[in-house]
Amino acid sequence: MPIEQRGDASVVTHALAKDELTKLRDVDTEQVAFRKGLVRLGRICGYEIIDGRFETEYAEVQTPLTTTMGERVKGLDDVVIVNILRAATPFVEGLLKAFPRARQGVISASRDESAGMDDDGEFPISVEYEKMPDLGPEDTVIVADPMLATGSTMCTVLEHIRSQDVDPERLVVLSAVAAPPGVVRVAEQFPDVDLLTVAIDEELDDDGYIVPGLGDAGDRAFRTN
Repeated sequence: MPIEQRGDASVVTHALAKDELTKLRDVDTEQVAFRKGLVRLGRICGYEIIDGRFETEYAEVQTPLTTTMGERVKGLDDVVIVNILRAATPFVEGLLKAFPRARQGVISASRDESAGMDDDGEFPISVEYEKMPDLGPEDTVIVADPMLATGSTMCTVLEHIRSQDVDPERLVVLSAVAAPPGVVRVAEQFPDVDLLTVAIDEELDDDGYIVPGLGDAGDRAFRTN
């Protein structure tokens, strides 16, 4: 199956997703190719979410010759994609190719690298900007961030989403790579969230970076380091 359940998370196993991730991991993949790779990976993941998480319904259609029954995907007009600035921007661009009518939310949330991880393996998180559409109970909300490391940023973002006091029909956390501590933290604090990633990597290093990972996705996509 293209999506497989592995513990607290589900993994996208589509061959093209794994191929794109391998290219993204490569230190020799330069900025433009890296950014375009995130776009392609977001699109693939979007299609896999539709195939694995959305239902279809029968619909009658008139062809040039006769009427026939076909199938349509339900709920594509009720999708909200949340972009965690800034690394998720190209990732979200790809998702929008799968969900072109999605409403969008933006949250600028970042961890304080200078403070370092505390004894619980978390970073202090600052939210500098937030603009979210109103959510409804029929919505599928996809929160996108290429890296799910400690889970500190993602949990902060999910708390902001939950502050609307609306339970969407489906709340998906999507990453390109995830580390076990982040998966566990999100699953424990938000057990109803659908955790989806392309790879669950081995560990975090002492600075909170995913190993083997793919480096700092934001810096590599926007050439800021």
